[in-house]
Amino acid sequence: MRSDVSIYLVSIHAEGEVGNVILGGVAPPPGATLWEQRDFLHRDGALRDLMLNEPRGGVFTHVNLVVPAKHPDAAFGFLIMEPEHTPPMSGSNAICVATALLDTGMIPMVEPITEFTLEAPAGLVAILARCKDGKATSIRITNVASFADRLDARLEVEGLGTLTVDTAFGGDSFVMVNAVDVGFNLKPDEARDIAVLGAKITRAANDQLGFQHPKDDWNHISFCQFMGPTGKENGIASGKSTVVIDPGKVDRSPTGTGCSARMATLVARGLLKVGDHFIGRSIIDSRFDCTVLAETTLGNRPAIIPTIEGRAWITGTHQIMRDPDDPWPRGYRLSDTWPTRV
Repeated sequence: MRSDVSIYLVSIHAEGEVGNVILGGVAPPPGATLWEQRDFLHRDGALRDLMLNEPRGGVFTHVNLVVPAKHPDAAFGFLIMEPEHTPPMSGSNAICVATALLDTGMIPMVEPITEFTLEAPAGLVAILARCKDGKATSIRITNVASFADRLDARLEVEGLGTLTVDTAFGGDSFVMVNAVDVGFNLKPDEARDIAVLGAKITRAANDQLGFQHPKDDWNHISFCQFMGPTGKENGIASGKSTVVIDPGKVDRSPTGTGCSARMATLVARGLLKVGDHFIGRSIIDSRFDCTVLAETTLGNRPAIIPTIEGRAWITGTHQIMRDPDDPWPRGYRLSDTWPTRV
């Protein structure tokens, strides 16, 4: 067998969302910080194309590159590659990375609890892993500061008219829509329609509302989050959400950054407070258990520190190869599965 690359990949999903993890065969990208390394990965595009495009990937795939940490308190850093974006943080991907590191032995496992810190481009992410019989059975992450940006903003969407939306940041940026306002029940058979409309709303929100992180160079809205009603499960606040990821696919997990953004808006409205819990449900009814750990500020904005807990499962290990004669060395995308952005 001939190959000009040899990449060790762990296939894994967190509560249904694929977040594969590269553990070997790729040198850390240049950059003095993880943010600079993130920028390089996005601008260069070579590794993103190799791993995300067909025939090795697909629009449903996320891939995480584990790199040496820059911060002395972190065991490892990780860089997140999504179909269109290279985001500063992702809850489901952090859960995948932590599980892969523990289950493959790269971080020594201590039962019943293993604690360590990872470094994402957005900052440090504290990990508490519940472990049993050599397996990380759940991962609790302490996310970065999350905040409500705009509440009850008016958004004009072609074909729908005026929507009332929120925008918020939970490690990534969201426009947030009540699902009932656009006729969705957040069921699996609505996924295609949800994806198409969500991409349209995201474009409208970027054009009309915009977003600017108070500290980081993050100046766009990445995702549309459709939210079901906030209710109760066994006395705990809960709600279903479906997040649309560019260029137009739905997150199978409850979306850790989306749950964080949603909790930030609930705190801003006085509906949650420090110490309160929130159960996030996904379109496939998978679950994240979340908590408002603390209040803080980000620049001059009130913010919260959320935690998210969920599970991940390894589905395989792979040696990724590329024959030097392969006529598609960076892969390809077709619009039958990879929607065209307009």
